[in-house]
Amino acid sequence: MSRIAKNPVKLPASIQVKFIGQKLSVKGVKGTLELNIHPSVDVFEKTGGLFFAARNGDQQARAMVGTTRALVNNMVQGVSQGFERKLQLVGVGYKAQSKGTVLNLALGFSHQIDYELPEGVFAETPSQTDVVIKGIDKQLIGHVAAEIRKFRPPEPYKGKGVRYADEVIRRKDAKKK
Repeated sequence: MSRIAKNPVKLPASIQVKFIGQKLSVKGVKGTLELNIHPSVDVFEKTGGLFFAARNGDQQARAMVGTTRALVNNMVQGVSQGFERKLQLVGVGYKAQSKGTVLNLALGFSHQIDYELPEGVFAETPSQTDVVIKGIDKQLIGHVAAEIRKFRPPEPYKGKGVRYADEVIRRKDAKKK
């Protein structure tokens, strides 16, 4: 078993966990998330935490134990604190504006891009060139941020495009005569 799977997931007092067959439901102050547990993984609750074990000893079962533990930990963290991903728009005339569930992006194309945010994901624009994606599902937040970045990925010559706030773009020299 992996070292990650040996550590229990600690449950804060405000979190409620329910097992219904192979479905695990985690409810917290920010919302509710559900996960279908892999058939080769056992999940049991002891005092203040969730523990994970493989039903049999084969390689796939042991791998799924660590994966399941990481997914459940992200669920617990999401419903208690939430997740956010920051994006920066770099370029002349690049700007973003959040209108409810629609993120309006001007990225140097001849038209504006209206990106419809999925349910459970919210976008804030503290400035015209900064976008903060928030929600309780870490995987969905990362997927939405990647889709927005895909509209105009950063290019290595001028550095223009949509990038993650912590991303470092290696710049290339321009062609020399």
